[in-house]
Amino acid sequence: MADTGTSTTNQLSVHDKVLRQALFASVFIIASCGLVYELVAGTVSSYLLGDSVTQFSTVIGVYLFAMGAGSWASKYIHQHLVKRFIELELLVGLTGGFSAVILFLAFAQIGYNGGLAFHAILYILVFVIGLLVGLEIPLVMRILEASLTLKELVSRVLTFDYLGALAVSLAFPLFLVPHLGLMRTSLVFGLLNVAVAVWAIQLFGVQLRQRRQLLIVAALSSTALVAGLIFAEHLTRYSEEMLFEDRIVFSKSTRYQRMVLTQWRDDTRLFLNGNLQFSSRDEYRYHEALIHPALSAVLHPRNVLVLGGGDGLALREILKYPSIEQVTLVDLDREMTDTFKHNLRLSQLNAHAFDSPKVKVITADAFVWLDQQSGFYDFIVVDFPDPTNFALGKLYTTSFYQLIAAHLSQHGLAVIQSTSPLYARQSFWCIVNTIASAGLHTTPYHTLVPSFGEWGYVIASHQSYQPPARIEISGLKFIQAQTLPSLFYFPPDMQVVPAEINRLNNQHLVHYYEREWNHQGP
Repeated sequence: MADTGTSTTNQLSVHDKVLRQALFASVFIIASCGLVYELVAGTVSSYLLGDSVTQFSTVIGVYLFAMGAGSWASKYIHQHLVKRFIELELLVGLTGGFSAVILFLAFAQIGYNGGLAFHAILYILVFVIGLLVGLEIPLVMRILEASLTLKELVSRVLTFDYLGALAVSLAFPLFLVPHLGLMRTSLVFGLLNVAVAVWAIQLFGVQLRQRRQLLIVAALSSTALVAGLIFAEHLTRYSEEMLFEDRIVFSKSTRYQRMVLTQWRDDTRLFLNGNLQFSSRDEYRYHEALIHPALSAVLHPRNVLVLGGGDGLALREILKYPSIEQVTLVDLDREMTDTFKHNLRLSQLNAHAFDSPKVKVITADAFVWLDQQSGFYDFIVVDFPDPTNFALGKLYTTSFYQLIAAHLSQHGLAVIQSTSPLYARQSFWCIVNTIASAGLHTTPYHTLVPSFGEWGYVIASHQSYQPPARIEISGLKFIQAQTLPSLFYFPPDMQVVPAEINRLNNQHLVHYYEREWNHQGP
């Protein structure tokens, strides 16, 4: 076969069953790689920019459009089809393989204030990868078309294409991200694209022009990707160190989020997907305000439920009450709770709360888990991250608060962290209105947490809440009975504003939150 590309029939005159099967296997691999690059781009942008629904929606839209453009452009490739396919695989391998590296390093240089520039880099990179991936399958089909009927060709190619997509869609969240991380995942699949190129060089070896040159380029591409794998951890740490002011002492990717722990003098800070969760210098103000105004008002609390709060800091405050018999903590991310149980620095922060025999940890989606339970609780703590996306927003809906009401004992109290009534005023009152729409009495309050600014909470109950006359717990640094009235007073700049009820089918809260924090951040 002479690689002139003038006649696909001539190219494939020696095509046998083994060769066809090898090309179909290549379709499986390149489909897997293409989907990985798409998922990596969506995940990285979600990690860095938040609002995963918007990020994935726009990334997928641009990627599919680019694939369509690539498929259309493939008709202009008339000659040297096999050689062009090999060159394409090498280019896809390098571009897609280094995509996560490029995005992380670009964001590290630009930062959160360069949103438009980062979006431009993101969508240009996604478009380029999508364009290249869109060229792949049409070229394979044209290489194969001489040995198969059109009907058989299309069905087989699409079958392997879809199988590759299925395999990656399952492996990406369950294995690839938790065990390899985003950078290594993209680099590994970049190597797979290069491997397909090398495979094609061997399959068509003697008939290929410039075989030696292609092998050299493949070797250089492989070397670059392997070097990326070797230094992936250093690249990840470098990009994160550019983003965070303080020294990073711990970082880890889980199925659900990126955990980064920083240290400056005696200040330990936890960031999830770039968002500050607490500072050890003032987290006691947040957690004492979250727990004690409500729990001190419950008569002889015994059974407590904590939803979220995987850092164990709310547990620490709850366990100060001797009447507590059992605390059930439900968190989606096992690696989060395990880290705060076994990491010495972090377990000291929560006073080794996870080691208490009273504590039972359940790894589950709180919404699904609560819907399947039948028990009642004297005190319920809802300590989820802010509603930055629709996946979190569902945990602030009427449907979820109805579940809270169904599992709250008649004389029990629930407390919900509710973002800032100053910086996200409409979001705060949206949460209050939504809780009330579930049939619960609401008692909103707030306090100052220096790391966050003014922060808000809502006490929910079947009966009207009465602040405790005394707080019996000793050793508290912030909350005292005599200071409680000030928590429930809202000055004019934080008082009620109109806000829609947040329901599963509208998610008004996520839109409020995004608008307010983007334009009124502290």
